Amino acid sequence: MFEQILNPTGNLWLTVLTALLPLVFLLFLLAALRMTAWLASILAGIITLLLGVFVWHAPRAGTLESYLYGGLTGIWVIDWITFWGLIIFNTLVLTGEFEKFKRWMVHHATADIRIQTIMMAWAFGALLEGLVGFGYPWAVVVPILVGLGIADLEAIRVAALANNAPVSFGALGAPILGLAAVTGLPILALSSSIGNVVALLALLPPWVLIYLVSGWDGVAEAWPLAIVGSLSYIAGQWPAAHYLGPYLPDLSGALVSFWVLFALVKIWRPKVIRGFGGAKVTEDAGAASSPNLAEPNSVRQAFFVWMPYVVLICVVVAWTGPWSHLPAVSSFKWSVAAISSVTQKPVASVFNFTPLAGGSSILASWLVILAILRPGRITIGKVFARTFQQMWGALLVACFIFALAYIFVFTGMANSLAFGLSKIGPFFIVLAPVLGWIGVALSGSNTSTNAMFGPVQAVTGRLLNFPILLLPSLNSVGAEVGKPIAPQTASVGVSTSRLVRNEGQVIRHNMGWTLIVLAYLILIGLLFYFVFPNHMAI
Repeated sequence: MFEQILNPTGNLWLTVLTALLPLVFLLFLLAALRMTAWLASILAGIITLLLGVFVWHAPRAGTLESYLYGGLTGIWVIDWITFWGLIIFNTLVLTGEFEKFKRWMVHHATADIRIQTIMMAWAFGALLEGLVGFGYPWAVVVPILVGLGIADLEAIRVAALANNAPVSFGALGAPILGLAAVTGLPILALSSSIGNVVALLALLPPWVLIYLVSGWDGVAEAWPLAIVGSLSYIAGQWPAAHYLGPYLPDLSGALVSFWVLFALVKIWRPKVIRGFGGAKVTEDAGAASSPNLAEPNSVRQAFFVWMPYVVLICVVVAWTGPWSHLPAVSSFKWSVAAISSVTQKPVASVFNFTPLAGGSSILASWLVILAILRPGRITIGKVFARTFQQMWGALLVACFIFALAYIFVFTGMANSLAFGLSKIGPFFIVLAPVLGWIGVALSGSNTSTNAMFGPVQAVTGRLLNFPILLLPSLNSVGAEVGKPIAPQTASVGVSTSRLVRNEGQVIRHNMGWTLIVLAYLILIGLLFYFVFPNHMAI
């Protein structure tokens, strides 16, 4: 069995710089050359393979096996779930059900811009992130906010900052599933630890959102809205993250948040109704500024607009919950192992084909929704065509970025980089979320960032005797915080606004608040490290 080499160059910092080359090269291709992500992932994978074989002296056959198993893992663990999630979304769009759902949401958001913002950007945005991800919450929510009277640039910032908390559980948990695949940490344990961090992070954004659309006076009048908005999302997100896994926390958090807010505004509203910028408006004036939509107000209509999301939650909970053995059913398992240069124990690159894993539960949900909606064959054909057109690049990225991550670990490059970073000492607790923030700001993907930096964070944490889940969790949530300044996400987000091809302006506008949220996340990391370390242990 291949024994990894910890310091192949004989100089620790030269080894660290060499180990960083594939990641720096990948981020350079993405950020500086604006190369398409799937091609950049292939080229960076080739660099990683060459360095692993010729510098770390990994066996060629084993390295190629590891690359293959990583690519297959990316396809099955990530692509299989995100593909069916987008299939569901496009089915709702092309059958007209999603438009009915948007009309229902806007109709019940009242005329106050603060209530509209929390319901639409915070709750509805989390629902979209949980189902689809990939920047779609921006693309869908921004036109709604603009229609409600918010200026385009501010609408994008509001949608982006509202999207901070849900990203780790976005696209039906894909980032956490990917993090578990490359670190070997238990999925439910990671879901729980990241759920803890996200719960504290979620306390902040509603306050920021209300301030952005109405100023300090608006916050002073509507502070109960911020408290209820954050706590209701946490009430739906945290239990799902702890007891059901990473698939549903965004959906459950969004649904609980929306319905609690819906109940709140039936019994309490700010005395002064405010529009964008804090201007006082009347109920009639607020209604006049809203999009001209029919009022989907009956109980029957409410049932049907919410039905697909309820079906998805019920099927996924029944299929993937702790009581179900379906996700653990394995048809076959391929692996290649090496002796770790850090632990001196075997570390394996594994592809485990589990045909009834989480993605299959999303497929089953879609079939149930299909049976209820009964779209024609032509519509179904358009759904698949649209989904492949939207996703083919992302499908390739998941394959090649996980292939890269697997050989980065197998060859020992991840251990060498982690060993060097561990020399920073306990201060690395501050840098861990910054690494995730940088990764997603340049790559545009939480899942890719977890694949690139997750193994390094995990090994660095072990070397520093940190709680095992702490650094990988901060990496994932740090990537959430960097999303508002990710060019790829911004490109999707501006696609339905007047700021098409003005991503730079959007990123500059978002930067200040993103740094504030990052500083808040660092404080959360310090809190778990010094006060609640047991919550980050397995």
